[in-house]
Amino acid sequence: MTDWPEEYVRRYRAAGYWTDELLDEMVRRHAAERPGQIAVVDGERRWSYAELDRRADRMATGLLARGIRRGERIVLQLPNVAEFYEVFIGALRAGVVPVMALPAHRHAEISYFCEFAGARALIVADRHAGFDYREMAGRVTAAVPALAEVFVAGDPGSYTSLDDLRADEPAPVQDPPAATDLAFLQLSGGSTGLPKLIPRYHFDYLYSVRESAAICELSAETVYLCALPAAHNFPLSSPGSLGVFHAGGRVVLAPEPSPATALALIESERVTLTGVVPPLALAWANAAPGAGRDLSSLRLLQVGGAKLSEEAARRLGPALGCALQQVFGMAEGLVNYTRPEDPQDTVLTTQGRPISPADEVRVVDDEDRDLPDGATGHLLTRGPYTIRGYWNAPEHNATAFTGDGFYRTGDLVRRTATGHLVVEGRAKDQINRGGEKVAAEEVENVLLAHPAVHDVSVVAVPDEHLGERSRAYVILRPEAPRPRVVELKAFVRARGLADYKVPDLVEFVTEFPQTGIGKVSKKDLRTTTS
Repeated sequence: MTDWPEEYVRRYRAAGYWTDELLDEMVRRHAAERPGQIAVVDGERRWSYAELDRRADRMATGLLARGIRRGERIVLQLPNVAEFYEVFIGALRAGVVPVMALPAHRHAEISYFCEFAGARALIVADRHAGFDYREMAGRVTAAVPALAEVFVAGDPGSYTSLDDLRADEPAPVQDPPAATDLAFLQLSGGSTGLPKLIPRYHFDYLYSVRESAAICELSAETVYLCALPAAHNFPLSSPGSLGVFHAGGRVVLAPEPSPATALALIESERVTLTGVVPPLALAWANAAPGAGRDLSSLRLLQVGGAKLSEEAARRLGPALGCALQQVFGMAEGLVNYTRPEDPQDTVLTTQGRPISPADEVRVVDDEDRDLPDGATGHLLTRGPYTIRGYWNAPEHNATAFTGDGFYRTGDLVRRTATGHLVVEGRAKDQINRGGEKVAAEEVENVLLAHPAVHDVSVVAVPDEHLGERSRAYVILRPEAPRPRVVELKAFVRARGLADYKVPDLVEFVTEFPQTGIGKVSKKDLRTTTS
């Protein structure tokens, strides 16, 4: 089942944090109590709770009819369309485990997810944002022969339509999942190499969703704009779409998050809540005064995924006419919110405090010695919704978790006297590009495959708009023709990485600064000016 010691299982159950409820049951409950209430808005489509519930049942029946069994994995890669929730909830009901891929992932990442997870099926859109996922699926199936089927939302081309996966009539699930079963697999930010898989169970994830909905004061009147990719942990559960479904509210899907699209949807759908990363928040705030949109329904803007500077935080509320809530968390578990009752200075200058009284937070030095409040150190955490280990990654788990179960987040923080956290940076070698996490090692490995590249080091550099951008320092082979920067960027794209992982800046150098023991000093590279 899980890696929690029995002592914690008893403690969390006794406190009421963990129950036997399944994640999908919130939709079932509202379908019975208020069947006509709108659950999902996708363009002109408006699905009630009753319709979403029935579609999920038909999807569960269809998955099982295809021979995909309880506990087996599928890779789910859909953009912000209503079918995302149909497949996700249907898979939960069947006990099938979705691997939550993002629309920006390309064949290198999707092939890895399919192979590592032993996925039975891949579910994609036909096209989105100018990209043909069917063409990508061809490359994935060639790389992963064990992948049994590809289902496509839209024009299936040579694959199977998602409409054909959906059963005409639902049938009872003969081997239903339990709350202690693995519900789905999320993706880590990945500080080295490709993302690790994060196991999420019904009982622990539902606790996070339930408490997030309460903290954010959600109700059946909540109208949530899902502007970020629906599969991402922030718009899924903090409180996200699942928090809204738990409260019986409405989720409005934005096909893309531009100010023009988002502000129009806020006006037309009377959106009350949304969550975005800092660059989007600033773009919306800059556009709002001249957009001519009625944003008076918007009650709360959540900003998370990357640190929001105090100066930017002060601009957002006045520009959008709503309250601000800072959110700091990770798919692995711990989530922090500023609260409605917090003083304004706390909302503007901190990234919130933990969801649960059972969240244990340590701020430690390099030797794991606890530091006093106000000192900056490494954030370690454990609690009732923080994982105890990555999926099938025993070697990594040995270093990512302490012997007594604390997760090493890789974040550098300081804690205030009130228990609020202020994020000061990342200890791990990871670039946080506007909320999108880029593993330097993954990009380095791709660039090293270029015939002209001798060595490469990718680091984060500060950026006023995105928080961080990536810069690749490249040492060329002396005998090779010198490539243009645009050629190296095209090479990274051609190797199948997501666009946000392509280095923003490329600089050619003859050597790297080194530490005293001969390692590349990325700290010095980060402070180098070109």
